[in-house]
Amino acid sequence: MKTSMKKASMGLLLAAASACFSSSFAATQPASPAVHLPPGIAWQQGDIDAAFARAKRSNKPLLLYWGAVWCPSCNQVKATVFSQQVFKDRSSFFVPVYLDGDAENAQKLGERFKVRGYPTMILFRPDGTEVTRLPGEADLDRYMQALSLGMNATHPFKQTLAAALRDGAALKPDEWRMLADYSWDTDGGLPVPGERVAQTLQTLAAHARADHAPKEALRFALKAAVTAADGEPAQQGELDKAVGLAALQATLNDPRLSREQSDVLVAAPADLVRWLAKDATERARLSQAYDAALTRLSTDASLSAIDRTIALHGRVSLARLAAPKGTPLPAPLLDTVRKQVSATTQAATNPYEHAAVVSEGADTLTDAGLYDDSDALLEAELPRSSTPYYFMSGLAANAKARGDKAAALEWYRKAYEATSGSATRLRWGATYLANAVTLAPDDSTRIEGIASGVLNQVGQTRNAFYGANRRALSKVVTQLVQWNKDGRHEGAVKSVVKQFEGVCGKLPAGDPQTSTCHDLIQPAKA
Repeated sequence: MKTSMKKASMGLLLAAASACFSSSFAATQPASPAVHLPPGIAWQQGDIDAAFARAKRSNKPLLLYWGAVWCPSCNQVKATVFSQQVFKDRSSFFVPVYLDGDAENAQKLGERFKVRGYPTMILFRPDGTEVTRLPGEADLDRYMQALSLGMNATHPFKQTLAAALRDGAALKPDEWRMLADYSWDTDGGLPVPGERVAQTLQTLAAHARADHAPKEALRFALKAAVTAADGEPAQQGELDKAVGLAALQATLNDPRLSREQSDVLVAAPADLVRWLAKDATERARLSQAYDAALTRLSTDASLSAIDRTIALHGRVSLARLAAPKGTPLPAPLLDTVRKQVSATTQAATNPYEHAAVVSEGADTLTDAGLYDDSDALLEAELPRSSTPYYFMSGLAANAKARGDKAAALEWYRKAYEATSGSATRLRWGATYLANAVTLAPDDSTRIEGIASGVLNQVGQTRNAFYGANRRALSKVVTQLVQWNKDGRHEGAVKSVVKQFEGVCGKLPAGDPQTSTCHDLIQPAKA
């Protein structure tokens, strides 16, 4: 019965969308989430509270995996961790729960668990206490270590962190390891402000070093530097760049350390060099050492195909940092990029690995300026992918980078219309609208139609004002305000505001989403 009702709801949603748009790419029903998970793991889906009750009855920890079928990083985890027998065997010792971002109530539950993006993996005790968050970017060995540490932890992350931040901290080695491998960027409920994460990590580096935990101190120092260099959000507080530079140089100059810290090294190479180097000479020297380390990692057979491709992408970002604006990258590097991306995508037989490698490979080709190669890779994936809209977005971005506005908008339209799932459609609808405002600001009919189509879906989506759904709608309103900043599109915006208020008015009495709905649309009414 639930399946039939879900199909009926999706049919209504798609009918509403098709009333505003026509396309040769028909939106399709989302496949059962189980189809998008590797076999051999008894994932629990649906009633989250029932899963927690089961964990309590069986006295087993619970592992909550929050993901989406289109998400490249989710496909990476499915390929490098969930598909591996060692993880499947371990899964019998905990209750594995999958929460798909498009599932009913998923975005509301996402706020309950304070997730910040896909994938998020949270380990709970049998009594429901959160213990730790697992690193999706880590290789299998580090992931399994983090999982084991969490399952055997005496204290949960927040309690351990508080102890580690005290002067003279003395932790057990496994406690330092759990903190060092914690997934800081997926935790929306960190006990430190987001703009103080880098400072906190650098403090942990100093305390770990003083407590005779040098490996963890190095990892904290590297993570602090990457967080500060990335700058989202902009970091505050005193940060000692010399500490980050010393940690990076020590890691780059030691192949063993480079391999151990590979997941951190590949995170933001160009940003890290730009942030740490004092002048052009130091930037060149640091980039050379970094490129040598990434070259080793990009050909390291002990790393997954995805991780090798990410390392190759890092080489491209460093070369782009050094190249004068508008000039092509060195021919030998371009040749390496073409050959390695081609070989890696052809060799990837695991479907999750293949999807992730195609995504990362296409991005690498694009950033290398090889737009035609990137397009060819993405277009070849469309007929065989279960989430073609993700790759269509890549084609749209390539067209936009070339300056072909018409082609970019056509791909953004096709991508939006090919989506399925409420949260996914809202995300892609907001992206389509943002690009229509940027690329075709005079096309009032198109822009109003996109906004209206998004709101048609909102009206049929339960819990449309939570989590990623709320953020997508906020993006829609922001774009409408920007579009009408000179008052030229007042009529169209008023029409959208009226439709938005109609959605607010249909929410059940006492629903907390009502105030959120009115708050979201307020900027467009000002």
